[in-house]
Amino acid sequence: MKLFPRIIAMTAIALAASMPAAADNEVKVVKGQISDYYIPVVKEHVVKGKVTDTDGRPLEGATVMFFASPMHCNTDRDGNFSIKGSEVDSLLYIYYPGMELYKRPISNSYDNMTVVLNPASERTFLPRRKAQETPWYDPATYAPTTYCNPMNISYNFEPFNNNSRDGGSFRSSADPMALMYGDEVFLFSTNQDGFHYSKNLTDWEFARASFKRRPADDDQCAPAAYVSGDTLFYTGSTYRGLPVWYSTDPKSGKFRRAIDCNVLPSWDPCLFVDDDGKLYLYYGSSNEYPLKAVQLSRDDFYPISKIHDVMALHPKEHGWERFGMNNDDEVTLAPFTEGAYMNKHNGKYYLQYGAPGTEFKVYADGVYVSDNPLGPFTYQRHNPMSYKPGGYVQGSGHGGTFVDAAGNWWHVSTCMLSLKYKFERRIGLYPVGFDNDDIMYSSAAFGDYPNFNATADIKNPADRFSGWMLLSKDKPVQVSSTDSTFASSAITDESMRTFWAARSAGPDEWVILDLEKPKEIRAVQINYYDHKCNQYDRADDLYHQYRVYASDNGRDWTLVIDKSDNDKDVPHDYVELQKPLTARYLKLENLHMPAGNFCLSGFRVFGLDRNIAAPDAVRNLKVRRDKSDPRNAMISWNASPRAYGYNIYYGIAPDKLYNAITVYDAVEYDMRGLDRDTPYFFAIEALGEGGRSPMSKTVK
Repeated sequence: MKLFPRIIAMTAIALAASMPAAADNEVKVVKGQISDYYIPVVKEHVVKGKVTDTDGRPLEGATVMFFASPMHCNTDRDGNFSIKGSEVDSLLYIYYPGMELYKRPISNSYDNMTVVLNPASERTFLPRRKAQETPWYDPATYAPTTYCNPMNISYNFEPFNNNSRDGGSFRSSADPMALMYGDEVFLFSTNQDGFHYSKNLTDWEFARASFKRRPADDDQCAPAAYVSGDTLFYTGSTYRGLPVWYSTDPKSGKFRRAIDCNVLPSWDPCLFVDDDGKLYLYYGSSNEYPLKAVQLSRDDFYPISKIHDVMALHPKEHGWERFGMNNDDEVTLAPFTEGAYMNKHNGKYYLQYGAPGTEFKVYADGVYVSDNPLGPFTYQRHNPMSYKPGGYVQGSGHGGTFVDAAGNWWHVSTCMLSLKYKFERRIGLYPVGFDNDDIMYSSAAFGDYPNFNATADIKNPADRFSGWMLLSKDKPVQVSSTDSTFASSAITDESMRTFWAARSAGPDEWVILDLEKPKEIRAVQINYYDHKCNQYDRADDLYHQYRVYASDNGRDWTLVIDKSDNDKDVPHDYVELQKPLTARYLKLENLHMPAGNFCLSGFRVFGLDRNIAAPDAVRNLKVRRDKSDPRNAMISWNASPRAYGYNIYYGIAPDKLYNAITVYDAVEYDMRGLDRDTPYFFAIEALGEGGRSPMSKTVK
């Protein structure tokens, strides 16, 4: 016991030795009972003055204080005060009942200031009340039949780590996979401290299931999960080895460990259970090494087969696997293959993978096919399987495919955002199909428009589109205020990578959107962005509140959507109206932000203009394939009347035009995602507020 004080003292000496050297006038040492205390020396200054009302009468008992400081004093009967502070105390507060709170920056030189307090004005605040039911939205009976990408889940804020320190606070999630547990879809993705679940694929709830060990950790990156009976097994992405957890009540957040540490360096893992009960692991993330596959023991998750190299990228053959924002950078780095995922359909094994990089709009998922879970695998002629390089949502890579309760197939995947950090991302959901030739494909032609959700049993992915067109693109916008250079035009420019920000998060901030004439409105999507946020990691008090009004003249407003008592975090809130609304103007009134200023990357409106026809069929579609590099093609066409955009379809046969590229504000597209030795067929349709044009002639 006699050694204990000495150990403490030695620790204090060691700490002192590790501190930066300080001048004698910056630190003073105080002898304590056990150890020495090192107390910083600060420069003090005194602020003196007098407080009066507007008639010059002194105010006795006014409280004078510094912001974020315990320092305070009260004025005497003559209104005089004297308060001592340090050099960091630069904002003076003075409070007196019935008067406006006084705030003033100060320096060290104030020694005879006179402060005049004004009578307090009426304070404004949000009354707590139940949201009002309207003919278009009733929160008690709301049952949407559609959804719209990006998925409206409570994307977690990145922890305060090296990713978020430079650009500031931001939300992100990526690397998703989903499965059925009971009668619900469970969605697992990177950095969420848990998972999301839903029955209809529109409304998502969150369940905590955190396995974090340090505050700055990403929690579980690129998670993998599977279900056996009533048990959910779950693990994360690692080179060092992680536990495999399991639970029979996953929503409770209580998980036990099936094993304490994975044996293999399984980055981006996928756990797949075959029909015969055998368990397989697929993993890898590299721009040098191939993806791998191995059979695991169901008892201890130990490898029990050879580890197979199952696929690698071939960017010289497959144009879409090339690095770069438009597959246009073959110099900086070799492309990355990652995100292995396995599904079985009709006796065949479909090994999916992501390429070429998550920060690019061309991020996509390809597929190899085999008759055996460990291969050998053959590159599917239709590739990529999941692809979305154009539109509001861009990128569709490193995902997972699942079957819903009705037997319909879906693919969740990573969307590129990459504003504050290259790994700032969102998640998209797309319908999947298998054709008569067992080709696996997904439909993203209207991948960021309203599509029918899991309440509808629709086997053809193309039939998921609701038919509601975009009404808000490039429409005029009025705003309550603008912070810095973040202009209001970003609200309707159909880019998730631009945003407008108000000066505050207050309830006096608003946006008015002019559709330029009355139109039939069926749904709205409010896309928030993170501007001047101070939130890092997950918190349970994050929610958005707002109201949407409609008008025909911009003066007389009718309440349409009331979310004034909403308690959910809805960063990409999508609301399908319960009946059509005809209006010219929409006003979005902010009530509460979960963090940061009121800020939008898009206020998107969907429906139809019943007074105009759909665009004419597109003429003169030309595809000029580069003879020296057949991975590239320049696509051009004539502008179509009444069109605001176009969908370019292409595929390996006239009846297999499964991939689509949405193009706005252009009549040509530089395509660099073709496979060198594959013949392709192309067609195009025009998009207008009155509907879709007929498909053009197909070009080989």
